Amino acid sequence: MALVGESVRTVTREEVARSITGSKRHIGGMLFVAGTVVALMGTLVVLFVLIAQLITQAWPVITGRGVGFLTDGLSSRPSTIGVWPGLYGSFAIGIIVLIVAIPLGVAAAVYLEEYAPPTKVTRFIVINIRNLAGVPAVIYGVLGLTIFVGWLEPVTSGRTILAAGLAVAVLVLPIVIITSTEAIRAVPGGLREAGYGVGATKWEVVRDHVLPYAAPGILTGIVLSLARALGEAAPLILVGAITGLLPETSLNGPFTALPMLVYSWSGRPSAGTEVDWANVAAAAGLTLVVLVLLFNAAAIVMRNHFERKRNGL
Repeated sequence: MALVGESVRTVTREEVARSITGSKRHIGGMLFVAGTVVALMGTLVVLFVLIAQLITQAWPVITGRGVGFLTDGLSSRPSTIGVWPGLYGSFAIGIIVLIVAIPLGVAAAVYLEEYAPPTKVTRFIVINIRNLAGVPAVIYGVLGLTIFVGWLEPVTSGRTILAAGLAVAVLVLPIVIITSTEAIRAVPGGLREAGYGVGATKWEVVRDHVLPYAAPGILTGIVLSLARALGEAAPLILVGAITGLLPETSLNGPFTALPMLVYSWSGRPSAGTEVDWANVAAAAGLTLVVLVLLFNAAAIVMRNHFERKRNGL
């Protein structure tokens, strides 16, 4: 009887699967799948074309200058110019974003998702945070110019990397909060109940269960935030990043960043030399892409570590 019952269940499952995925083909579903494949292929083609064009234009600088292009300072000639001031500024801005925006964003997400009562005030705050994520970057530049350059000049020393980093940190803060909130919300409720069942406090459950489980999603949000932070130019223009010659690179003096150099060099006329301004602009853009990939790779390594730890591997 057991064998008969098992065979009946097997036949039933096969019939259900056949009825769902049988010979009847849904035209709308097929068109949708075809459309998504075409969209994916089109996106990949555009991405590869852009990268190929960037590498092609930057190749004369890569082969002719090598590491010197990364270590030399700014110059009035494209054949001797380097991106060290911009590389220094972009890296420093990225570190400031990591120090300021990430802890504040994750802490705000933990409070909103785990501690804040579900009141109208909480919902109003969440809605406004989501709206802030769509505010144009130039508005955050105005905010940075008013607050970090003007009001907090005794702290930031005016138009410096610190002011620029704080402005960009405020820019990406809503993204960190939103992605961290979604990651925390995706934690199974049974995990929290298990912690409470063995006598853990609210903070112990959040620290030992919720945050480790949500860490991969939180780090994904950090990757997205850093990618946007390192590629923004509008806040830097308003805060005071310069494109001219810099006497030295410092945290409390005039500064520049890679997006500013790409913006400035790409608009300059042809120099009539073997290495032109378009070539050095492409090389600076390629340097920015590599810098973003390095930050992202570090975050991905950490995310994979937490995923393996979560899965008990």
